[in-house]
Amino acid sequence: MKLIPDQKKRHTILLVDDDPTNLTILRHTLAQHYRLLYARDGQTALELAAHRQPCLVLLDVMMKGLSGHEVCIQLKANPLTRDIPVIFITALNDAENEHRGLELGAVDYIAKPFSPAIVRARVRTHLSLVRAEEVLETRHHIIQSLGVAAEYRDNETGLHTLRIGHYSRCLARAIDLDEELAEELFHAAPMHDVGKIGIPDAILLKPGPLDPAERALMEQHTLIGARIIGEHHSSLLRMAARIALHHHERWDGHGYPHGLAGEDIPLEARIVGLVDVFDALTSVRPYKPAWSLARTMDHIEAQRGHHFDPRLVDALVGCLSEILAIRSRWPDRNPRHDSPAAAEPSIRQAPALSAPAPEQRPHRTDSSH
Repeated sequence: MKLIPDQKKRHTILLVDDDPTNLTILRHTLAQHYRLLYARDGQTALELAAHRQPCLVLLDVMMKGLSGHEVCIQLKANPLTRDIPVIFITALNDAENEHRGLELGAVDYIAKPFSPAIVRARVRTHLSLVRAEEVLETRHHIIQSLGVAAEYRDNETGLHTLRIGHYSRCLARAIDLDEELAEELFHAAPMHDVGKIGIPDAILLKPGPLDPAERALMEQHTLIGARIIGEHHSSLLRMAARIALHHHERWDGHGYPHGLAGEDIPLEARIVGLVDVFDALTSVRPYKPAWSLARTMDHIEAQRGHHFDPRLVDALVGCLSEILAIRSRWPDRNPRHDSPAAAEPSIRQAPALSAPAPEQRPHRTDSSH
């Protein structure tokens, strides 16, 4: 059904000016396309912004009481309003005042007297940026939710996927990876095990070792995950697909599904593969209790150059305090998997703590999962 204009969702804009004539001009300029709120003083503006959460604030500078600059400072200091874009509209049109306004966090600066067409264009531009950020945030939430959905198959808290994202970004920064890539990795890493959705519970939750047929089926979760994510133009989703497919490859080439070795394994998959093992070993699973930190790090050191990229092992050791802080912030609390850890029974298909000779090393299985 086609919506009439009043039924369409319209962005809300807060107009702040102590001169009613200016508010009237702005109303005529914007009312046809936006829902408008009005404030003639700074305190009212702050209250409206906090309670009504407008998408944008058009703010005069020279006002009685709180100035526009003071209002902007308080908006940016309040967690409820700090992300709301602010555009100054003012007669103070010199470069110094414009610089001051932008320094305070405003996204734009329009000089009075203004052209209605320019105001509409600037408002449209900044609201489109707000919309783009909302779409990106929504996509990130969907990606994380899909990762958590897979994790709930064998870990009711779903916190493993959350930690993996934070661990991966931490490790990426430790090797001086570009910050934009590190942030993309933070969002892509939680989807590493999305392919578990396609693995039967009888295998995924089996409390003992898997037989060869079961192990072969478990290894299919990498291929399933890549198919679920699919092929996309989005660099984030392309990265997520590479991680899902390759995070069980091994540095020495004895991993799966393709037996890639060394730097042929995508860097993001090597990072996630390492932190995934760290988190799995230090967590309770249906087939094992949690390992101690000392035992976990002994195992990882023993697998340097075999299972793991040596440079990444060094980076993990270097940022271990940050990794542990992340783990402390989001610990697992899962009564179904609580079990005494003192006996530390055998880990399902876990490699020995010391690396076996190359010709004896088995292909990487679900030892950490």
